Amino acid sequence: MKTALALGAHGMTVVTAVTAQDSHGAHACWEVPATAVRAQLTAVLDDIGADAVKTGMLATAANVAAVADALAARAAPLVVDPVLATSHGQPLAAGDMLAALAGQLLPLATLVTPNLPEAARLTGAEPTSEREMIAAAERLLALGPRWVLIKGGHLAGDPVDILSDGDQVLRYPGTRVDTPHTHGTGCTLASAIAVGLGRGDDVPTAVGAAKAYVTAAIRSGFPLGSGTGPVGHDRG
Repeated sequence: MKTALALGAHGMTVVTAVTAQDSHGAHACWEVPATAVRAQLTAVLDDIGADAVKTGMLATAANVAAVADALAARAAPLVVDPVLATSHGQPLAAGDMLAALAGQLLPLATLVTPNLPEAARLTGAEPTSEREMIAAAERLLALGPRWVLIKGGHLAGDPVDILSDGDQVLRYPGTRVDTPHTHGTGCTLASAIAVGLGRGDDVPTAVGAAKAYVTAAIRSGFPLGSGTGPVGHDRG
């Protein structure tokens, strides 16, 4: 929501889970029933509509199915951020959710944005180099999304992200920012891409603009609580 507002868009939410979470991680999680997820989606999409949709934590296979069913006939671009765990490593997805995500939601996606651990969960092997990131993107494209963005921030050195649609491979290099306050980077990036797609940008353009935005937000990260603080959505 903060990303959408900062970029001049109006975001609307569908709650899929409730967490007890602080700057040190998620301590507990309660999944919202799929019937409630579907009702929220129907209320938002039927009345207001959406220029783009971004998914994050879906938690259960039933919630994945509810979202996929609701979006199957929608023309809006879909960005899937395959949230499977917190940045501290706590799992945020039930065991059968991964198969549902791969089989039901990724085929609908305009773009899927896994980091390296998420790519490993989806493909069976964690990339350890740019070449392996490209190979992982190819394996994920076989699941049906139109584009795949493999985020390389977990590799040593300056980060590089790889974007591919199977015909072209684009590199988005960056400079690593020395800060502990990086909470929300993945969600911020995916949300910023969705805003760009909703405005009519093509995927490479939307990714480039979102990368610039999230880099500025990381540079503006600030302490909040005694652990990992958030990025600065409106401080760039």
